Amino acid sequence: MPELVLFHYDLSPFSEKVRAMLGYAGLDWYSAKVSEMPPRPVLDLLTGGYRKIPVAQIGADVYCDTRTIARQIARLGNCPSLILEDQPEDVQAFVARTDLDIFLACVIAASDLKMLRSLVRQTSLLHTLKFLKDRITMGRKARVRPVRGPEAKQTVLNHMADMEQRLTEDFLFGATPCIADFSAYHGLWFVCDLAGKPWLRDYPKVASWMARMRAFGHGQPTELTAEAALEMARSAQPVALPDADGKAEGIGRTVVVAPTDYGLDPVRGRLVYEGPNERILARETPETGLVHVHFPVQGFSVS
Repeated sequence: MPELVLFHYDLSPFSEKVRAMLGYAGLDWYSAKVSEMPPRPVLDLLTGGYRKIPVAQIGADVYCDTRTIARQIARLGNCPSLILEDQPEDVQAFVARTDLDIFLACVIAASDLKMLRSLVRQTSLLHTLKFLKDRITMGRKARVRPVRGPEAKQTVLNHMADMEQRLTEDFLFGATPCIADFSAYHGLWFVCDLAGKPWLRDYPKVASWMARMRAFGHGQPTELTAEAALEMARSAQPVALPDADGKAEGIGRTVVVAPTDYGLDPVRGRLVYEGPNERILARETPETGLVHVHFPVQGFSVS
């Protein structure tokens, strides 16, 4: 049976990043579909209110942000190249820019009337209006300011031109894919595959690379309800905590962890582990039992 549950929705670019990694790793997984926007009451019980998607779950361990999810996919699928912190500095720098600045430019460049009509067709006009209101509110509260209008499109085109130069082999940093390929893929998937922008025609190497990335597929998903995932957490215990290099300050105290870029909703819990790349909060409710919620250190604050 699959170990990993992925909470996601079809139009989510970062969910597509994870789905592509699952395909590359050849994993079976549980697919738990959630709404494009809060409220997500069952998932909130597991995460403590973290609003970004995707979220992954393995038993009573919950993984927020694609960096912690990628580490679990790497472990389950024996794909160490998916672990960001183990990659060379040039790969980490590429991912840092692509997952934030380039991703936001892709979303802005793709969000036109054609995309809105597509969302209305797939959902409803009322749902689309609520979605827009949610994203506008989130954008106003964000601590990053993406480029706008024509500048967003030019940012994406410059990124594609840079990729065209990098692709001297099948993938961005060599003959086999690494985390950088998946970070570059999901933004262009949103622009080219969902929004239908024809920009790949001017970048043949990028177009061929996109075809190779799509060919990984999504692995073998099995549909699962959020309620069933909740029961899986309740009937399990968190895995043993990693060995810590000394006792980090604050272990055992109640803390608040929140993203530092956008989607700033905080999560409160008892800090049970803090390492160079990961923090783990313990949370316990009657509905979930004891769960451990995992966050990256980079890109998240703790107070």
